[in-house]
Formats: sequence, structure tokens, C-alpha cells
Amino acid sequence: MQRQRIAICGAGTAGLASAVILARQGHDITLFEQSPAMENVGAGILLQPSGMAVFRHMGVLDIAQDLGAHVSALRGRTARGTLVVNSAYHEACPQQHGLGLHRATLCHVLMQALNGMNVRWQMGATVDSITDHDDGAELHWQDAHGSHRFAADLVLVANGARSHLRPKEWVSLDKAYPWGAVWAILPQCEELEPKILHQFFHGASRMMGILPTGAVPDAPQQQLTSLFWSLPADALEHWGEAEVAAWKNEVQQRWPEAGTWINRVVSSPSQFLPARYRDVVMRRFGGGRIGVMGDAAHAMSPQLGQGVNMALLDAWALGQAMQNSTDFPALWAHYHQLRLPSVRFYQFMSRGLTPFYQSHSKTLGLARDLAFPWMYLLPWLRREMAKTVSGVKAGPFRELDLDAIAAPDSAALKPAEAAS
Repeated sequence: MQRQRIAICGAGTAGLASAVILARQGHDITLFEQSPAMENVGAGILLQPSGMAVFRHMGVLDIAQDLGAHVSALRGRTARGTLVVNSAYHEACPQQHGLGLHRATLCHVLMQALNGMNVRWQMGATVDSITDHDDGAELHWQDAHGSHRFAADLVLVANGARSHLRPKEWVSLDKAYPWGAVWAILPQCEELEPKILHQFFHGASRMMGILPTGAVPDAPQQQLTSLFWSLPADALEHWGEAEVAAWKNEVQQRWPEAGTWINRVVSSPSQFLPARYRDVVMRRFGGGRIGVMGDAAHAMSPQLGQGVNMALLDAWALGQAMQNSTDFPALWAHYHQLRLPSVRFYQFMSRGLTPFYQSHSKTLGLARDLAFPWMYLLPWLRREMAKTVSGVKAGPFRELDLDAIAAPDSAALKPAEAAS
């Protein structure tokens, strides 16, 4: 497609990655970000093999691996020591692994890729609405200097799960999850086996995650760990001294190894921030001169750890569609062919699995503890579960081709080859 003037609303993962890929194709990019300055606030994330393939495609994987933490497996156990989750990346492919990253590192990697590119920024800019015309789109936005309009050939909405900019007629579901989490980024956990995402369960109402998170660019020698504790959404605002003390005592009793580390590094509720989640399902992600990406398009529970990876795949797919399409109807047909199967699969799996880990159901917690260990004894099922965690599934019996995703733009996938 010939050079386009593209406005991107939101400088999160989807927005920044899209800016990198599309600017490299020669498009004219303007980023609109509501914050007055780039902020690296957010819990640690797990970059899956699918997201790492997009980083390789962008040429920034080495930078990420220098700062990130190698994660070889996910293990989750109950207070009785039962191993409920035992998924190793090598089950999907011998060379695969995950990469634990701090949000500051993720932002650093993407900003490094933008260095030297002709990308314009509008910081402190609030986009109020988008008007789609037959021959272009218009943003209505404001900043400290007043209200403005911006004419573009294409507008990408990438401003998060609570976006008010996605076309309402495209949305079939948009609701808050009844559960969330408190999280903190802390000094490295020495008490637990490294290179493992550790999860701890007690019934379906108690869940904790401990994720190796690597280092941040400003302190590359200091290794960090992310801590997550699941809570009902209405309890997030009441995480105070008494709650932290009771929680620390509970963890020490049920999971002493984790409790020893937590008692050493956690001293105040001020170390934690709340995280809330939404379930967003759209009938389509693009049409005319508007596209929706990342959590704005398909927010889901973080149970499978796919949010950032889905955003990166969105950016990759848009690059492929822009490069191989001659008009906007063809662009969106190509984009949907590349993204719909994977997004639908992970939204279905996330919605189905989450109540086993975040709910008040005693039955689901017991069923998980009884059934899941047996499931991992079946080699085919164990391998499929590892592929699901890796982010490579595009349906029950289809997979993404990570080598093709990682290839440079000259080796872009054709629509019929989006999954194999």
C-alpha cells in the first residue's frame, strides 16, 4: 500500500509496536498519548514465544533478552504440594522459552526501535472522537492549548481496555471482570527455583504468582521479581496494613518458601498497586479508515499471560496487511484472516479457565486440583497445553508459524498461510 498518514491513539505495546513496523514501511506516523510523558507503570509481563517472534521480526529481541529473565516453565501447586500446573516451554518446541520483562524494559525496547524514525508525538493529548469519512478519517483531540483536529488516512485505536474510541457497533461484549489483583515489583526471589513462573493455589479463591522479571535499563545489574495476589475487584481498595499482615501470615503457613521471601521484602501496602481487568469481544477489529488493536480490541483475563503478546501480534499482522494490500477492504480482510482465529481461541480459553483460578466456587477449585495433574500425564495434551501457553495456537488444531512471523518484511505471510 502506498504511503499513508496514520494516527495512532495510545503509546502502549500495540501502539508503539505498530509505529515501529509501519514507520519502517515508510508510512507517516503520529502518536497521540494522553499522558504528558512516557510512564513505565505496570506489572511485570511474560513475553511468550509468539511475542518474542514479533520482537525478532522487529530486530529488537537481543535487547530484550539482555535485560529480561529467561523463563523455562510454569508451575502451580496447592498448599498440599500438589502440582496442578506443570507446563514447560520445551514441550512445545525444544528451543522455546518465555521472557520475564519489567514494563520499563518493554517500553525501552520499543522506544529504542523508534529511534531515528520520522514519528511525530502529541503528548498530553486526549482524543475525544474519530470521524470516519470515505476518503479519510478525522481525530478530534485536545491538549493544554485547546481543541484540535487531525486528518489521517488511517486511525489506529490502541488506548487500552477501557477505550471509548472503538466503534460501539463493533463491540459484542465489554464488561469488567469481578476479580483483579494487587501486584508489586520486588527484589529478586532467591528462595524459589529460578527461571520458573511459580503459581500457588488454594481452592479457586486464592492465587499467587511469582514471576522472574529481569532488570530495568537504569539498573541492569539488579534482578527483579513480580508478585501478584488475586483478589475480588471490590476488595482492591481495601488493601491496607491489616490485610497485608493477614496475607503474609497466610502465605507463610501455606507456602513457607514463598512466605520467607515475602516477609523479607514486603513491609508496606504502599508497595502494591491494584490491577483490574476487562473482557472485551469485538465482531471485527477494523473497517473503513479505523482499526482497533491490543486490549482496546480484545482485553481478556491475564490467566494465560497473552495480553502483551496479542498486542505485538496485532502490530505484526497489521504490517503484513499494509504491505500486501492495495486498498482498505483488502487490508482488513487480510488482517482479520491473520488475527481472528488466534484471538477467538485465546478469548475462549481464557474465559473458560479463569473461574478455576479466580472465583468463589469450591467445586471448580476441587475439580481443577483433581483433574489437571492427570491431564499433564497425557503426552499429547501436555504438549497442547504448552503450545497454548506459548501463544502459538490459532484454534484447537491450528498453530501460528513463528518462523514466518519472525521473518523480515520481505518474507511476509500471505493470507492463506497465516496459520498451519
